[in-house]
Amino acid sequence: MCGRICFDAFGTLANKHNFPPDFPAVEIPIHVLSIMFSHPSFFCVVAEQDGKVVGSNCLDERTPIAGIGPITIDPGSQNRSAGRQLMEAVMNRATERKFPGVRLVQAAYHNRSLSLYAKLGFVVREPLACMQGSIKKTPPGYSVRAAQTSDISECNDLCTRVHGHDRGGELNDAVQQGTAVVAESEGRVKAYASSIAFFGHAVGESNQDLQALIYKRGCQGHFSPSTGRRE
Repeated sequence: MCGRICFDAFGTLANKHNFPPDFPAVEIPIHVLSIMFSHPSFFCVVAEQDGKVVGSNCLDERTPIAGIGPITIDPGSQNRSAGRQLMEAVMNRATERKFPGVRLVQAAYHNRSLSLYAKLGFVVREPLACMQGSIKKTPPGYSVRAAQTSDISECNDLCTRVHGHDRGGELNDAVQQGTAVVAESEGRVKAYASSIAFFGHAVGESNQDLQALIYKRGCQGHFSPSTGRRE
């Protein structure tokens, strides 16, 4: 049910603003939410109306800065306070668990949700651009390989230098799932990615370090060139 709602909510919003949908097929959000709902480090809630589930939200508790989302409401049940209640539920959870901060990614064209987040105390930190394509030439001097458990500590140090906190819980899961990669140069890890995909993240010391990952694995997603991070 929640996977279908997620697909319809994102698709309806994207179509309204003439953007390509984030999820090309309903099976994708069903799979993603199934993983989140069953993961012990995700706190997930649903909203019900007249005995029917109309939306859901999740709090990713794997890292020092908790991540919120995806929050989705059935298109026919929007503007009835369900979104606010779902947000307040996960934010209360973050407060109870004493997270120093929470983060989320907001589609810039959805002004109503942006207004809600602003009222709840969120502050815009940086823009993210959705970019598609490929890099034709890999930077010289890099080797890219699958990340191992032994790389996690070095990757966490890298993320902390770039962002001020690590995302080790996410990275550990990605290593176990076989999706994480690292780019090495000058005898050390210069960049890593939990995956090159919509829900992955990548961190590098420079854009060139990230290019090595993208060239090797292909790129499609939300990329923040100002900080070298993908969401």
